[in-house]
Amino acid sequence: MDKTIKIGDQTVNRLGYGAMRITGEGIWGPPKDHATAIAVLKRAVELGVNFIDTADAYGPEVSENLIREALYPYDGLLIATKGGMTRSGPGQWSPDGRPEHIREACDASLKRLGVGQIALYQFHRPDPAVPFADSVKTFFELQQQGKIKHVGLSNVTADQLKQAMELGTIVSVQNNYSVLNREHEAVLELCAANGIAFIPYFPIGGNVGGLNEQVLDGVAQKHGTTTRQVGLAWLLQHSPVMVPIPGTGSLDHLEENVRAADITLSDDDIAQLDGLAGR
Repeated sequence: MDKTIKIGDQTVNRLGYGAMRITGEGIWGPPKDHATAIAVLKRAVELGVNFIDTADAYGPEVSENLIREALYPYDGLLIATKGGMTRSGPGQWSPDGRPEHIREACDASLKRLGVGQIALYQFHRPDPAVPFADSVKTFFELQQQGKIKHVGLSNVTADQLKQAMELGTIVSVQNNYSVLNREHEAVLELCAANGIAFIPYFPIGGNVGGLNEQVLDGVAQKHGTTTRQVGLAWLLQHSPVMVPIPGTGSLDHLEENVRAADITLSDDDIAQLDGLAGR
């Protein structure tokens, strides 16, 4: 199993870090413990994580600011962020795919991250009030202007991905996906067929019950690991284009997540876990 992947022109380790959880409750406001948030980011890099995913909506602005404080000038790192979502309060998310908003969001992220070009800029979520192509074209215009290097998508269907690929080069897709949630298998297959990185968010279940399943418990006991680690190991072995980004504000959970990259599941383990599809 390859432990690295190329996203655009940069090779990264396939287990990344999602920087949503370093904000306050409801992904709103600053973290309860600023020092711990900074320590988690720095420790992730020390452990070999060199792909960090964030978004302007995380906080909002908080996650990007923390990343700059902890990791600038990002030597050897691929920092990916997103635009196209607005916030009105804890747990409140609203898509905004208007070209003018995307342009403004990109400029603001450039300033917060302290860079002249965003390495990977992702459309956070299609906006039903704005034609999808109009939003995506704006990302390619920003690319032509040199403000972003590579374009990615998030929360898209297979048909939307195909439409975007006709407009320009897409290097990544970030959708909700885990061993217990295969809703976007068709998107994953399309990514694999076209060499596009697939970045599953909530790779260990997110807030919806985690990875509570007897089969997972059995495999974890066999390997002396946690179900979280089994879920991540399965993702890494399920597809070579998979780049999980488990997010946490805890140093202990970070260390646990990163160790999942060293777990090798047997064919029997894989067969059992594959059988969880649809549950």
